[in-house]
Amino acid sequence: MRPRLRVIVMVCLMLPLCVTPEARAQINTDHVMIMGRNALYYEDYVLSIQRFNMVIAAKPFLSEPYFYRGLAKFYLEDYAGAIADCSSAIERNPYTENNYVLRGLCRVNIGNFEQAEQDYHKATEINPMNSTCWYNRVLCQMELKRYEEADRTLDTVIRQWPKDPTNYTLKAQISFAGADTTSAMEWIDRALEVDAYNGQAWSMRALVTLNRGDYKQGEEELNKAIVQLPRNANLYINRALARYSQNNLRGAMADYDMAIEIEPGNYLGHFNRGLLRAQVADDNQAIEDFNFVLEQEPDNMIALYNRALLLDNTGDYDGAIRDISKVINEYPEFWTGYETRAAIRRKIGDAYGAERDEFKVLKAQMDRRAGIFKSTAKTRKKSEKDPSKYDKLVVEDNSEPEKNEYTSEYRGKVQNRAVELMPEDMFFLTYYKRDSDVGSFIAYHKLLETLNAGKALPYKLYLSNNEASVTEERVNAHFQDIQTVTETIERSPKQATPYLRRALDYYHVRDFTAAMADLDDMIALDAAGALAYFLRAQVRYAQLQVEHPNPMIDGSAEAKIGYAQVEADFEKVLDLEPDMVYAWYNLGNLHVLLGEHDKAIEAYTRALETDPKFPDAYYNRGVAWLLSGQTDEGLRDLSQAGEYGLYSAYNLIKRYSAGTK
Repeated sequence: MRPRLRVIVMVCLMLPLCVTPEARAQINTDHVMIMGRNALYYEDYVLSIQRFNMVIAAKPFLSEPYFYRGLAKFYLEDYAGAIADCSSAIERNPYTENNYVLRGLCRVNIGNFEQAEQDYHKATEINPMNSTCWYNRVLCQMELKRYEEADRTLDTVIRQWPKDPTNYTLKAQISFAGADTTSAMEWIDRALEVDAYNGQAWSMRALVTLNRGDYKQGEEELNKAIVQLPRNANLYINRALARYSQNNLRGAMADYDMAIEIEPGNYLGHFNRGLLRAQVADDNQAIEDFNFVLEQEPDNMIALYNRALLLDNTGDYDGAIRDISKVINEYPEFWTGYETRAAIRRKIGDAYGAERDEFKVLKAQMDRRAGIFKSTAKTRKKSEKDPSKYDKLVVEDNSEPEKNEYTSEYRGKVQNRAVELMPEDMFFLTYYKRDSDVGSFIAYHKLLETLNAGKALPYKLYLSNNEASVTEERVNAHFQDIQTVTETIERSPKQATPYLRRALDYYHVRDFTAAMADLDDMIALDAAGALAYFLRAQVRYAQLQVEHPNPMIDGSAEAKIGYAQVEADFEKVLDLEPDMVYAWYNLGNLHVLLGEHDKAIEAYTRALETDPKFPDAYYNRGVAWLLSGQTDEGLRDLSQAGEYGLYSAYNLIKRYSAGTK
C-alpha cells in the first residue's frame, strides 16, 4: 500500500548519503522489523503483519519475519495461517526451537495433537532444557491416550526437574486415567510435599475427597486451592456442592455467585443457583437462572420443569402449564409432571383437565402396584435427563481433574506473561482509548485541555492507561499525516508543535525511534513544555518494555540507562508542573518495575495528595504494599480502589484476605 512505501522512502532519507544501497536496504529492513515487533508487543496485530509483510517482500530468505508474522496471526486466532508461517520459518531455519513451539501450540488449538507432539519433540531435541515443551509434549501424549508413553516421558522430566509439582500432578492424572486412585493420591501428596501451596494439587485432592463423601474435608482442601487459584470458577462450583451437602445453603449460594461472576456462562452455576434460590423462596431470581439455562439449552426438560414450578409459585399458571406440557410431551411417563399440572389446573378452574391428569397417574400406579419412586440422592449427573430428578444439584459426568492448559509464553497479553500481582498500567498520551471499568474516573490535566482546545493536533488527545489498538484505517491516516507534517517542518523547522504532532503519529504506528528523535528536536528548541517530556518518557518506556521488559533480571547497562532517562523525564515534568498527578503515578509504576517498593509507595502517595479520588493510584499503592509484605496497608488501599469503582481490586482483596487467615 502507498502509505507504507512512503515510510520506506522517509527512512531512506534519514540515512547518510555515503551509505551503500546494500547497507541502506539492511538498515531499512532492520528498522521495519523493530517497528513490527513493537506493534506486536502492544497488540497492534494488523499493523505488525503489515510490517513483517514488508520485510518478507524485501528479504524472503529470512526466517524471523515469518515467525513473528505467524505469532501475530496466532493472537488473531488464524491458526492455519500461523502454522503456514511457522513452516516457512522452519524451511529457512530448522534449528530455532521457537518455530516448533509456536507451530505446536497452533496445532493444539485446532486439535491436531499428533503433529503438535512431533513439534514439541523436535523442540526438546533442540533445547532439552525447555521444561515448557516437555510439559506440552506430555499433554499431547495424554490427549492421544498414549498414557504409558506419557508416563515414561514424565519420568525423564522428573529426573531433570524434581522440584516442579506440576510433574507430579500430571502423574496423578495418568493414574486417574487408569482408575488407580490410590496411586493418584500418592502422586498428589508428592506434589504437595514439593509445594504445599500448589492449587492444582489441592483441587485434585479435594475431588477425590468429595467422591468419598467427606464433604467437610473436601471443603477445607478446596479452600486451600481457591487461595492459590481465585479465578477458577469450577473450584467454587465444587465447594458449593461440599457446602450444600453440609446444609450450608448460604455458603453454597455465595460460591455459585462467585463462579458466575468469574464465568458468566457457567451452566452448573446457573442451574444449581436456581435450585438453591427456589429452596429459599427467591422465586423470581430463580426463574432468571433457569431462563438463562433454557436460552443455552432450549430442550433442557429438567430446567423447564423447574421453571414451571417457579411460575406456579409466582402465579403465572398459564406459563407453568405450558412448560409442564412440553416436559410431558417429551416424557409421557413422567407422573410427577401430571400431578403438578393437575394441581395447577384446579387452581384455574379446569376441573376436567385436572381429572384427566389425575386418572393417568392413578392408572399408572395401579398398573405398577407401587407408588412413584423418588430418589434420595442429592445430585444427578449433567447428562442425566430423567425429569424425576428435577430437584437435584447437577455435577459433571466424570470426576476427573480439569482439563490442563498448554503452557506457553505466547498465551494472553504479551506484556503480562505469567504475572499475577501487578499494578495497573501507566497513563499514556494517546488518541485512542478503550472504555475503562472505572466509570466515574476521567483522566484530566489543564495542559492537555489547552492543547486540545488549540486544535493543533488532528485528533483529540487523551490520557489513558487502557489504550486501544490501531486499526488499518488509523495506521494509513497516520502515515498520511507524517508526510503532511514533514512538509510543514521542512518549511518551518523552528516551530515546536509540528514535532509533537509527528512524534504522536510515529508513536501510534509504533516507530518509537523516529518519535524519540522528533521529541529530542522539539525539546532542543527550548519551546517545549511538560507534555513533551511526558511523551518522551512514555515513548522511551514503550521501547524499553519491548527490549528490556524485566530490568531487575536484565541488569544490562542499556536497560539501566534507559529506565533512568525515563525517570528523569517524568521528574522534569514534575519540575514544570508539580500537580501533574499522572507523572507521579507513572513514577510509582516505574519504581515497582525496578523493585523499589518504598519509592513507589511514596510516588503514589504524592499522586493521591493531588487527587484523593484516583482509584488506580490506590490500587497500585495497594499492590506495592503487598509486594513489600505489608498486607493490612495493601488491603486498605485496594478497598479504597474498589470503592471508587476499580472493581478488580476485590479479586486481590479476596485472595490476600484469605491468605492471611
